Amino acid sequence: MVDSRSSLEMRALRYLAQREYSRRELEQKLSVYARSCASEALSTVLDKLEQNGFLSAERAAEQIARVRRSRFGSQRIVYELKEKGIDEHLIGSVLPYLKQTEFDTAVKVWQKKFGRSPGSREERGKQVRFMLSRGFSMEIIRQVLSQANEESL
Repeated sequence: MVDSRSSLEMRALRYLAQREYSRRELEQKLSVYARSCASEALSTVLDKLEQNGFLSAERAAEQIARVRRSRFGSQRIVYELKEKGIDEHLIGSVLPYLKQTEFDTAVKVWQKKFGRSPGSREERGKQVRFMLSRGFSMEIIRQVLSQANEESL
């Protein structure tokens, strides 16, 4: 029996078997191999994968948010979703989940990295910069540091 799938489609399915991809992300990954084919072939393969349910922006957004949630704040995750070509309405659908757990995540990240209240302005600045780089808002960072100050008293 002959498989009717193209080598491009088989490669795409191998990638999708490993994890979820957004359409833009998978298109970029496959474009290296699609140079020998016409760009219409790549577009056709991606359309077919979406129609068959193998490629889903919703699942990609949910997986990215779930995996990144334990290490990053909502601002960083939203940025990554935009970079991967996820639509704004899908980002809006995962944002409430991210906001709901953001404070607890920030506390865990802060405790793992620092574990104690800053003793000086320099140390506080270092902690704030680290938390900002992880995508947490200043409001959340203030709450985490004030909680740490209360616990150390």
